[in-house]
Amino acid sequence: MVLPLNWKRLLSRTARCSSVLVAVALLMSGCATPVGVEPVDIPTAYSIQNESALSAEQPSEASKTVLRRQGLLDRFGQQPEAVLAELHRNLKRADDEDRLFALAELSFLQGQRTDDRRWFLASAVYAWALLFPGDGAGPQLDPADPRYRQTYDLYNQAVAHGFADGRDGDEVHLKPGVYPLPFGQLRVSLDPSGMTWGGYKLDRFVPTTTLEVRGLRNRYHSPGLGAPLAASLAAGQAASNLPGADRLGARVKVPVTALLRLEHARSDLARGQIAGRLELYAADQVSTVSVDGRQQRLESDPTAALAFQLEGNPIYDLEIAGFLRNGAFRGSIPKDRAQDGLFTLHPYRRGKIPIVLVHGTASSPARWAELVNELEGDPEIREHYQIWVFFYDSGNPIPYSAGRLRVALADTLNELDPKGTDAALHRMVVIGHSQGGLLTKLTSIDSGTRFWDRISDKPLDQINVDPDTRALLQRSFFYTPLPFVERVVFMSTPHHGALLATGRIGAVAAWLVTLPVDLFSRASQAATLSGDEKLVQFLRRPPNAIDNMNPDNPGIQMLAAIPVDRRIKAHSIIAVKGGGPKEEGDDGVVAYRSAHIPEAVSELVVDSGHSVQSTPEAIEEVRRILMEHLAAPRQ
Repeated sequence: MVLPLNWKRLLSRTARCSSVLVAVALLMSGCATPVGVEPVDIPTAYSIQNESALSAEQPSEASKTVLRRQGLLDRFGQQPEAVLAELHRNLKRADDEDRLFALAELSFLQGQRTDDRRWFLASAVYAWALLFPGDGAGPQLDPADPRYRQTYDLYNQAVAHGFADGRDGDEVHLKPGVYPLPFGQLRVSLDPSGMTWGGYKLDRFVPTTTLEVRGLRNRYHSPGLGAPLAASLAAGQAASNLPGADRLGARVKVPVTALLRLEHARSDLARGQIAGRLELYAADQVSTVSVDGRQQRLESDPTAALAFQLEGNPIYDLEIAGFLRNGAFRGSIPKDRAQDGLFTLHPYRRGKIPIVLVHGTASSPARWAELVNELEGDPEIREHYQIWVFFYDSGNPIPYSAGRLRVALADTLNELDPKGTDAALHRMVVIGHSQGGLLTKLTSIDSGTRFWDRISDKPLDQINVDPDTRALLQRSFFYTPLPFVERVVFMSTPHHGALLATGRIGAVAAWLVTLPVDLFSRASQAATLSGDEKLVQFLRRPPNAIDNMNPDNPGIQMLAAIPVDRRIKAHSIIAVKGGGPKEEGDDGVVAYRSAHIPEAVSELVVDSGHSVQSTPEAIEEVRRILMEHLAAPRQ
């Protein structure tokens, strides 16, 4: 069949158009569809699902969904306060958890953007109303809903920022009063019962969630309800005569939790008049509270409080001064605190076994921070033990420092438990590092008259000296096992002397040390009257701590020959650097052969330098020993 020319042209044009359409279709098939998905990696997916005002200063998908449903997402970017007012106005009197969560998060976000604490307080009210609606209603979010934990976090952060005063940085002011809200007023009362700790008033509250911790391996943070803060002790003496109040450090930072309790927040939202009560709980005193008939764990951040306490602490500067100059440590102790060097980290709690930490040469209690953090991060140990620290001028003669430690321990027990009815206090564990281990050993041996006979030809009762001098000589040269010490732990302890105490380094170090001249000169003058020339010569130039730790010193040789009393369990943790036989090794300061004692019921050798007390292996060994001690029957 022959087609006309115009038909041929038409068919040709149609074929060309079809080819174009097919090409376009094929091209479009390779492009994204209007609705679809795009694969992402796991971190990106998790970030998208968990983005919120707390993590990225952006609303979460849950809050964006509420805004999109109302056509308010774009408007929120331009008129956030108007949008929040509209969401609040249309909030139902019951349920409506999606809108309530959005109000809590978006109000918090507005507080971040404006630094207006009205919005933070509003966020806290919304969050509390969502978690604890009151009037017999249960929680309005399923615990599996990610918003459930986010609501806790929003509340906790909002309380901290809502009561912060911009003039004092992030410091939180826990004060009663009437606080404005974007939709009304918040009338707050203050429960005064939690505003003291160990007899001291608390002040200077700093949020710990905005503090980054450095220098400690683990951050022990207990999630829960409330704003975790670090509180300071108010200046001045304790407000009450609680036993041991003067043994709390003046610069301590107390981990506490602030709670804004709102009894009828959900029902009161409509009228805009909210009543609340501020409550404060110390982490070592209270761990849970009851809200709407349910026990709620309080959020706490003790590691941050510990690190905050040590930030800029002058105790580090005193370490060398305390070694070189007698009285450096004692001169730093406020007059209203105990002057014997023994301090507790927490107020005395009956039924808890003391762990006493004794630092080494040119050191301080601050060097126990890693161990303290790990022990207090263990719920079992925290429940059954209390930590005490002893600090002293480490250049002084070891017998003198050991005498002070023994007296301080006895005095502390008498102060805390004068009738001797707290059995836990008589299960004491003393842990000493380096020179501190030698002081520790002198709490656990029976020396008889051996040390005294080395420096005097007469019995002490025949020496005609004043009572103070007699007491000094008695506690410095006569040792019996302290009846309340049940276990001792030696860490890198130079039982047979220290490497650095010999040769030129030891001689220079010993020359630099300044002893308590007045104390020993008075003793020397008193001894002169007794006619004991041997004692007088010793007291005129008593050996310092470096002299005491010289392997050739007769005193340390005598101490090494006296075993720990059989009633007391002894443990050794010994540092040896590098490989090779441990018997030939050392930690740079103390050799294995010097640290080893045959009477130890356990010995752990750790590949470490001298500061073994901060290593994970040593800390885990201390944890094991403490758990063993807890399970053992009382001696």
